[in-house]
Amino acid sequence: MKRFYKDVAVTPDRGITLDGRAVRTPARALLTLPNDALAEAAAEEWRAQGEEIDPRSMAMTGLANAAIDRVAPDPAAFAAPLAAYAESELLCYRAEEPPELAARQDAIWGPILAWARTRYDVGFILVAGIMHQPQPAQTLSRLAEAVAARSIWELAALNPMVSISGSLVIPLAVLEGALEPDAAFAAAHLDEIWQAELWGEDDWALDARAVREQDFLNACQFLARLAD
Repeated sequence: MKRFYKDVAVTPDRGITLDGRAVRTPARALLTLPNDALAEAAAEEWRAQGEEIDPRSMAMTGLANAAIDRVAPDPAAFAAPLAAYAESELLCYRAEEPPELAARQDAIWGPILAWARTRYDVGFILVAGIMHQPQPAQTLSRLAEAVAARSIWELAALNPMVSISGSLVIPLAVLEGALEPDAAFAAAHLDEIWQAELWGEDDWALDARAVREQDFLNACQFLARLAD
């Protein structure tokens, strides 16, 4: 789409206008942000567009659209599949060999799981290999409650973080300030990074991971601005 506006402004109710006309979501709801930091960040994305509008460069706007159009109509239904990731939590599946990889998993994943155990009063079953092992029912219930308690804005950001990482615990740790975004992404891709260090990787793999990393960090930035 060609850029069709000159002036971008934030309204008193944290909406965004283009030449005085209110911006709406794809479902035609008014795009109204929850705080000043996110409203200004989204407005700046619109200001930064060139002659053509590139939606990929508008992460704050896109996540806000998702919160309003996809999450708000039924937050519980949106939260349920995110909580389901706890059933096959990435951090619980450990390598049997080589011992160096197993040691790295224990060193990096162990403290994150320890945080979750204390924060949510839950237990986890560690699995050697890739065969599915159900987690305790109480753990699943408590983590589902933790996800369901989140706002529509937090759920919108958690969605890409959970799907990219394959973990529920890692995004929750970021959300609660227990894990920095860069460290969180690296932890989620520990096995992939290990293999790359061992065997090298091609440009396609690097580019694909870079795209995932940017999407993950954009969601983390959305959460950070939400907390401002």
